[in-house]
Order: sequence, then structure tokens, then C-alpha cells
Amino acid sequence: MTLYIGREASKLWKRICAETSAESNLFIDNWKYIIAGFVFQYIHGVAARGVHYLHRPGPTLQDLGFFLLPELGQDKAYISEAVFMFVFLSFFLWTFHPFVVKVKKFYTVQIWCRVLAYLVVSQTLQIFTFYSTQLPGPNYHCRPGSKLARLPEPDGVLEVLVINFPQGVIYGCGDLIFSSHMIFTLVFVLTYQKYGTRRYTVNLVVFFVDKKLPELSGRTNGSSLILLPLSTKDKDKWTKEENHKLLNGNSVNPADRRPRSQSNGKNLEDVNINQVDTSMNSTP
Repeated sequence: MTLYIGREASKLWKRICAETSAESNLFIDNWKYIIAGFVFQYIHGVAARGVHYLHRPGPTLQDLGFFLLPELGQDKAYISEAVFMFVFLSFFLWTFHPFVVKVKKFYTVQIWCRVLAYLVVSQTLQIFTFYSTQLPGPNYHCRPGSKLARLPEPDGVLEVLVINFPQGVIYGCGDLIFSSHMIFTLVFVLTYQKYGTRRYTVNLVVFFVDKKLPELSGRTNGSSLILLPLSTKDKDKWTKEENHKLLNGNSVNPADRRPRSQSNGKNLEDVNINQVDTSMNSTP
């Protein structure tokens, strides 16, 4: 038993060393993107603190979710943060599993480059939205009467640039369109859905559409009235019917024409028609 544990520990250590070497080389090539992603997290925090100065508490907006789901209560507000931290820590640890497991689908550096890119784009959109649309926060510390609902006027720019972590992040107001917690949660869940081996969630809308519809076909210079792509079987069937009509001297309705992929810079429809014309002219 001791020999087995020692042998497995030796394998694990070699695996960690090999993965560390590979990840280090990737980090050297991509460190600028990772650093830029983390710097933007600070920029997003400053933007969220800035909008807190503009927040004006008011009555809670009427929302169907507030009627269907009862409030947890101010004494149980920690449940929301506990659920979010569970998702965050679980995803963070999962991204480092290539260091310890034998079967792996990605490199940790590459997955964090992708995650940070998702976050930067989503948070940029969020900054534009919560500065253009400011609504009263529904959280307890954002309601009228709370000392945290409004921040006093800053004494200088430096006060705005200091985020006051973590209190300034947890007790922020005015930055809920859309929620930062929701951004992180969706990015983490969707990333795991795409690169994970054991899926625990399904993107219902995307999954349904992708399963029911074929992949998008390539675009050509010609216009098309077909809103949904056809399968390869339907395309081949239509091509045979079109050639048959042309050989019999029947016209083809232009509205039925569908774009095809190009080959050697020529449209396959033009090639088929030229072949048909040649065969018709050679017919006695």
C-alpha cells in the first residue's frame, strides 16, 4: 500500500512539473492579455464605484420575480453571496485541474485568456448600460433610509479611484443593469458547458436551436430568399432536379435558387449551368 501511494505520488509530481513547464511557456506568450484582463477588472470596479455616487434610492421597481420569489430577508442576505462564491471557487479550481489529472481538454492559461475576454466585453457593455440607465437598487443597503444607499461627495479623484475592497464591491448600488454577479456566473457556466467533461447545465435555447437547425451555409455574392439553410441531402436533391428541368427545356424559378459554396473562385451554380448548356448544345 505504501509503495502504491509513493508510486502514484511520483506520477502526480511529474505531471504537475510537466504541466507547469507547458503553462509557463504559454503564459510568456499570453501574459499581456491576462494582465490586461485583470487591469480591466479594476477599471470596472472604479466605474461601479463612480455610478454609486450617482445612485438615487427610491421605491423598489415592480417586477414579476419579486412576486413569485419571496425575499430571503436581510438576516439571510449572506445566502446570495455564499452561492456566488461557491460557483466562483468551483470554477476557479476546475480551471487548474489540468495540473493534476491525466485526461485534459485545455490549458489553464488559454482558458483564462478566453474567460477574461468574455468578461471584458460583457463588463464594457454593462458600464455603458448602468451609466445610461440608472435605477434605484432593490437591495436592502440601497433602499431609502440606508446610510450606504448614497455615497457622500468625494473630496477628490483619488477617493473615487480607491475601490475600498471588498466592502465597496459587496455594498455597491446602481450597477445592476446588468448584474456583475450574473455576468461572472453566466461566463463561468457557459465556459464549463463548452470545455467541461461532465456537464451539469444545458443552454436550453441555444441547444434547442442548434439541434433542430443545420449549420449555417456559406454566403455568396448572389441574394437568396431562403431564411434557413438546407441540409446536404436537400441541396443535392435540388441540384439534380434543377439540372433535370434545364435538360428538358423547363425554366427554373429564380426564387428557388439557393447559394452554394464556391470552388476555385467559381460559383458552383454557374459551373452546373455551363455544363448543362454544353450538353444541350452537343445534343443532335
